[in-house]
Amino acid sequence: MWTTRRAALAATMLPMAAHAQAPSWPTRPVRFIVPYPPGGPTDIMGRIVAQAVQGPLGQPFVVENRAGANGIIGSEQVARAAPDGATFLVNASAHTIVPHLTRQMPFDVINDFLPVTNIAAVPLMVVVNPSLPVRSIAELIAYAKANPGRLAYASSSQGGAPHLAAELFKLMAGVDMTHVPYRGSGPAVQDMIAGTVQVMIDSMPSSAGAVRDGRLRALAVTTPARVPAFPDLPTVAEAGLPGYEIATWYGIWAPRGTPQPIVDRLQQATAAAVATPEVRARLDALGAQPVADTPAAFARFVRSEYERWGRLVHDASIRMD
Repeated sequence: MWTTRRAALAATMLPMAAHAQAPSWPTRPVRFIVPYPPGGPTDIMGRIVAQAVQGPLGQPFVVENRAGANGIIGSEQVARAAPDGATFLVNASAHTIVPHLTRQMPFDVINDFLPVTNIAAVPLMVVVNPSLPVRSIAELIAYAKANPGRLAYASSSQGGAPHLAAELFKLMAGVDMTHVPYRGSGPAVQDMIAGTVQVMIDSMPSSAGAVRDGRLRALAVTTPARVPAFPDLPTVAEAGLPGYEIATWYGIWAPRGTPQPIVDRLQQATAAAVATPEVRARLDALGAQPVADTPAAFARFVRSEYERWGRLVHDASIRMD
């Protein structure tokens, strides 16, 4: 009888003991490393999530911009960070693109990180400096063909989705434009506004404000359907380049070895955040579609995107070295 009672008591105490011994997280400030300068779409997404989750999780979430080498410098910092829940990477689809463009990757984008969640999917938009005498995709193609090599197009980085989007545009439209890569969308957009470069296929969050106030002219979005944030803006496919379609996305990764309960809690907090009216309104204004999927679903998506972008890089013969 005593043995039975003791066993029953132990069985009831085990869950409480496990709960008591389970590490609480977070117990100190958490860093979101963004591998690009402030002001770009990845930075914007990182700050939206950081501001939204720090209240419910009870600790400050601080965005640190570690730009350089097309996102490699900041990403490597996270790959080498202690897997203790204090450091995470916020990056765009470039995370799965850049490895196909260089032989000098200091880490493995698949095996050195744990996917946490896909924050949101975001359309790209074709924007031009208002001084350029084009108001549609068809007119842009005609102008580029009449002035081969004279148009300069900006990108947020060598090998990012905006770069590949423009290369795909060139390939499908049969036009010649000169690539000018920047260290992030922020400085690229500023040079677009100044007229230093004339064309950009940019992530909607970084160009939307300049389009709304007339500093840039939007010609089309790159998704297969129009987006609610700019309902009058046609798709590239319907505006003059049938079959063209490309988009980007923004996710969170942890260093490999981070305990799964920490990964799960951050994913759950992010999912709860993007479901709030406040965050949803901010994302809607940027044309972003919230995802906040599970770590397992995001891991599968990252693998499929890695393979998809690899095929595009190969087909377009794009290299950084």
